[in-house]
Amino acid sequence: MLLARYDAVGHLRLTARSTPFATAARRELAERLHPADPDHPWHGRRFSAGWGTRGDLDYHPVRPDLVAEFLADTAVDDGLYRHPVRFLRLRDDLTAQQVPPFGT
Repeated sequence: MLLARYDAVGHLRLTARSTPFATAARRELAERLHPADPDHPWHGRRFSAGWGTRGDLDYHPVRPDLVAEFLADTAVDDGLYRHPVRFLRLRDDLTAQQVPPFGT
């Protein structure tokens, strides 16, 4: 999964990629994620499949309306986590607008 935050002017910015999900998390996310509208800012973008690969990641944009809590190491370059992060849970107590902007 690609994870993102909004920046101070409202642009959706990639912040991390996740490790594979446990079965229970995949089921929960499948019920909660919804396909993005055609005006999603990432429609038509390409993302690399990973370090040292030339292939593109097969991804399907979803509505950026859920907040995920994840576990990450401290390796961050220009706001992007260098290593995959581990999904912990969805945060129903927060909206995407309550997450501090990208870069802060």
